[in-house]
Amino acid sequence: MEILRNIPKAEVLNLADLVAYADGQVVSKTLVQNSGLGITLFAFAKDEGISTHESKGDAMVVALDGKGRITIDGKDYELVAGDTIVMPANHPHAVYGLEPFKMLLVVAFPEAATNS
Repeated sequence: MEILRNIPKAEVLNLADLVAYADGQVVSKTLVQNSGLGITLFAFAKDEGISTHESKGDAMVVALDGKGRITIDGKDYELVAGDTIVMPANHPHAVYGLEPFKMLLVVAFPEAATNS
């Protein structure tokens, strides 16, 4: 069973190159999605975003390209390539592309902690 998908294996990669910008859109590429873990690449066009929502898992964002805004509990944080922030489980959060913005999202769900 393949767990990690949509990504070449045994090859040096630049994650930002694996997802492309599209005008007026948020583009995503899922690499892992199961009951304990989600890993997704995102490319946000300028002024595009994901509205406020909550997740049952802790969500770590790693900025890969451009500039984005992460809002957690109503507080804004600006990220550029190389920056990382964790959006805690069960806290409202949103993502917005201040300019074209790419990020890696890793969500660890509670089920993962109980199985370790």
